[in-house]
Amino acid sequence: MNQPALINYQNVTVYRKGRAVLDDLTLTIPVGQHAAIIGPNGCGKSTLIKTITRELYPDPEKPNSFLEIFGKRVWNIFDLRHILGVVSYDWLQTCTRDYPSFEIVVSGFHGSIGIWPNHVVTPEMEERAREVMELLEITHLADRPTEELSSGESRRVLIARALVHNPQALLFDEPTNSLDLRSMHELREILRKIAARGTSILLVTHHLPDIIPEIERVILLRGGKVFADGAKDSILTEEKLSQLFDLPIEVERHDGYFHAW
Repeated sequence: MNQPALINYQNVTVYRKGRAVLDDLTLTIPVGQHAAIIGPNGCGKSTLIKTITRELYPDPEKPNSFLEIFGKRVWNIFDLRHILGVVSYDWLQTCTRDYPSFEIVVSGFHGSIGIWPNHVVTPEMEERAREVMELLEITHLADRPTEELSSGESRRVLIARALVHNPQALLFDEPTNSLDLRSMHELREILRKIAARGTSILLVTHHLPDIIPEIERVILLRGGKVFADGAKDSILTEEKLSQLFDLPIEVERHDGYFHAW
C-alpha cells in the first residue's frame, strides 16, 4: 500500500487581500524525501507555509482543488503536530521570554510557550526533551532563559521543541535568517544530522547555501506557481536562477553546497 504524501497540492489558489498569492498550485512531496522550496520575496513561500500550518486555506469555490497533508484534508492541529514539526523564524519573538530553555522544549508536547499550571509533564516527556537537547548539543542551555540566548542557540531550542514528538517530517522556514556565519554553519550541520536520522526535511528559503547536501529535490516558486521542479543539479543552474530572480546570477558548487552571486 502506497504511503500518503507529506503534502499534496492540487490546483490550489489562495487569495490574500484580493490577490491570488498561490495561483492554481499543484505540488506533491512524498514522505521520506528531503526537498527545498526557493523563490524571491512575494513568490508565495510564506502563504504556502501558512496553508501547511492551517493558518490559511485554499479557495473553497475553486473546483477540483484541494490540499492534503499526510493524505488528509482536515486535521486537528494538535494531532498534526505529532507528525509534522514546524520551525519558523516568527516563533523566535514568541519564545524569547524568561522561560528556561528546557521548559520551552518540554512545552512542545502541549503546543504552548512554557508550561502552564494545567499542563501535566510526565517523566517520559522530560526524558524525551533531554534526549533531543543532547542530539542538538544544547544540554548546557537547559537552565538558561531563552531571552539570554543567541539567535543560533534560540533556533536550536525551537528545533528541539519541534522534535520532541519525533515527527516524520520537519518544515523549516528561512532557518538561517539573521544568523552569523558560524551559527549558519552549526545550524546546517544540525539539519544534516536530523536528515541522516530519517526525518524528512522540507526547507523553505531564498538562500542557496541552506540547501544541505542531503536535499536532492528543489522546487522554484514564482508568482504563486511552480516555476521549475526537479533534481537539485538540474534546477540550481545559472540559467534557471537568473530567470527566477530576474537578474544575472552565477552559481558555484563546493563540498555539496551551492552558492550564488
